[in-house]
Amino acid sequence: MNFDALYYPYPSRRMTVFGRKGMVAATQPLAAQVGLDILKQGGNAVDAAIATAACLTVVEPNSNSIGGDTFAIVWMNKEMHGLNASGPSPQSISIEAVQEAGFQSIPAHGMIPVTVPGTPAAWAALSERFGRLPLTTVLRPAIDYAEYGYPVSPTISRYWEDATRQFQSMGSSEFEPWLNTFAPNGRAPRAGEMWRSKAHANTLASIAETNSESFYRGHLADQIDAHFRKYGGFLRKEDLMSYTPEWVEPVHIHYKGYEVWEIPPNGQGLIVLMALNILKDMDIGSKDEVDTYHKQIEAVKLAFVDGLRYITDPARMSVTVDQLLSSDYAKTRRESISETALYPEAGEPSPGDTVYLATADADGNMVSLIQSHAGDFGAGIVIPETGICMQNRGSGFSLDPHHANALAPGKKTYHTIIPGFLTKDGQAIGPFGVMCGMIQPQAHVQVVMNLIDFMLNPQTALDAPRWRWIKERIIEVEPGFPDHIAQALARRGHIVQRALDSGMFGRGQIILRDPDTGVLIGGTEPRADSEIAVW
Repeated sequence: MNFDALYYPYPSRRMTVFGRKGMVAATQPLAAQVGLDILKQGGNAVDAAIATAACLTVVEPNSNSIGGDTFAIVWMNKEMHGLNASGPSPQSISIEAVQEAGFQSIPAHGMIPVTVPGTPAAWAALSERFGRLPLTTVLRPAIDYAEYGYPVSPTISRYWEDATRQFQSMGSSEFEPWLNTFAPNGRAPRAGEMWRSKAHANTLASIAETNSESFYRGHLADQIDAHFRKYGGFLRKEDLMSYTPEWVEPVHIHYKGYEVWEIPPNGQGLIVLMALNILKDMDIGSKDEVDTYHKQIEAVKLAFVDGLRYITDPARMSVTVDQLLSSDYAKTRRESISETALYPEAGEPSPGDTVYLATADADGNMVSLIQSHAGDFGAGIVIPETGICMQNRGSGFSLDPHHANALAPGKKTYHTIIPGFLTKDGQAIGPFGVMCGMIQPQAHVQVVMNLIDFMLNPQTALDAPRWRWIKERIIEVEPGFPDHIAQALARRGHIVQRALDSGMFGRGQIILRDPDTGVLIGGTEPRADSEIAVW
């Protein structure tokens, strides 16, 4: 039959999903099923999360890769844990070195924006601390999909095609390994077409067998080093050898009877908490009132400009998390909100692409995990014969030496990827998250309020039309956003733009757990190929 897998002229509806023994919510159906299979083999929520994450590097390669970063919030045995597996810049890079190469800002593609990948180390660290099954078992489904192939899903095929055109147009030999790996027939695979990568399978097998050591200290590290030397890049084996992921304490605020948790800087999750801190003492009406949208937008704008000014590698921040989350500072920021749109400026507190997944098991353990290589297919740099696509996370650095996020050797940049989690009275409610660059904290705020303020079920909380702040007084709304609200926001001084599609409004997942019955309740993203696999 001849049809367009991306053509959907009629409204569709997904239902909230319920289960008891286990649940995996992911942006790609094959990956979600892999996580569920691992649960059925005796694995826990962490094993399922690793398996799903590894599979996503194969079945959604535009959004994440072995050469990217990973953040996770883990609820295990009734305790909260955070993992920051973002990598620093190479030791040999500097503002001067980039400028000497002829750049006035860090390019989005090529060798320069590549930072140390944290993803393989994240899988190993999570498995070693919390996993029940060997990493070789947990990564086997991803290895099989890479070796034997899978049919590409519709949304992914669209972004794959866009990236192929982009890298074909660059005309540089450093992008040839990417083209050979991801467009071997001179084009991207179409929806439903099989794609495989034996090199990717071999790399995943090596990471599993060595607990990621081969990537950071073995033959894969040697191959990465040699490729960067060949093309004049900055990354070296020594950068990989010195890397370890960080276990961190997630940060939270109290919001209307719940605790909202995020990973602390260098991630931008702090913006979510700052915005909710502003909103929690405001008079919020029903969801579909212009005043509600106006207050949300203004709070997010204020939190975002502060985040962009202050968030960077935590060792280099000029203010503390406590200062940014103080009630006095939230009050000061709240008082600057009026009836009309403001032009946001940072305050003075006193002394894209990504995958998000959620998992839960029958014992009450839950994982909120997000994994990314920044832009679609990252830097466009593939290490030959490995399937490793390197991230371009370093493009987030500034070349202004006075900026908080100024490029420096061995420094972690402001990071967009953020997993979220909700608790209440010391009990887990569940993981949530929405991927896609700068929309992430804005979507977190919208989803949290949909769940808590407006009492929407997890699926409807994700279905609801989204807005995103762009800059100054400019906001963009997705196609399904109500016209009468958009017009009313314009009358309040917002410059409202309507998007043609929902591609830049994020793709999220939610799993909630009823603390009395243990029943799991899931919602998955209608803007993606998402699926909830449930047991």
